[in-house]
Amino acid sequence: MERTERGTAMTDTRKEGIFAHWPNRITAGRFVASLALFTLLAVEGVTGEPRRGALQVSFWLFIAIATTDLLDGWLARRGGQETAFGRIADPFVDKVLVLGTMIFLAVMEWSRPWFPAWIIVVVLAREFLVTGIRGYVESLGREFPADWFGKVKMTIQCLAIGFVVGQAAFVWSADLRHFWGAVAHVLVWGTLVASIGSGITYVAKTKRLLDAARAG
Repeated sequence: MERTERGTAMTDTRKEGIFAHWPNRITAGRFVASLALFTLLAVEGVTGEPRRGALQVSFWLFIAIATTDLLDGWLARRGGQETAFGRIADPFVDKVLVLGTMIFLAVMEWSRPWFPAWIIVVVLAREFLVTGIRGYVESLGREFPADWFGKVKMTIQCLAIGFVVGQAAFVWSADLRHFWGAVAHVLVWGTLVASIGSGITYVAKTKRLLDAARAG
């Protein structure tokens, strides 16, 4: 009996894998969907007027990928299924989705006024800085989780992308198009401010952690 139970446990352990639980499956699905989104944007092309059909699909696909970020995190916490893979892959997919879409919007003729290249450079620099800081701090054996400012930044970035794509993807009256375009400009500038602000908070947090480590 004991041997049978042990054999069953070993079989269950072998069956366990990275994608044994739904949170990791959703994260992987979000990555694949991001690649599909980039394919659609590439088909859209760099020059010329936006094609509403492709942009409407891109808009709803982006919304689906962005909102399911909340779902996989909630499922992982609810089911006690937080894994090392999820902790690494989830923010990685977020960065691929947001930065990849921003880069496409920076090079396409119709969206370039909202997302000039220099803003993308600043956002990328912030991401590289925080990733380097996190890797260094965690190499010292200390945790370095995302803070509330980083989550606010991600929300503003997604809203900015959604408004820029949405105002071109759907038919609006002239007044509404002007309004949505103005809101998109505000959100893009909000993205810049939130990126710089969250980068500063991470640097300050790192200084406090390192000072505490030296004092200890």
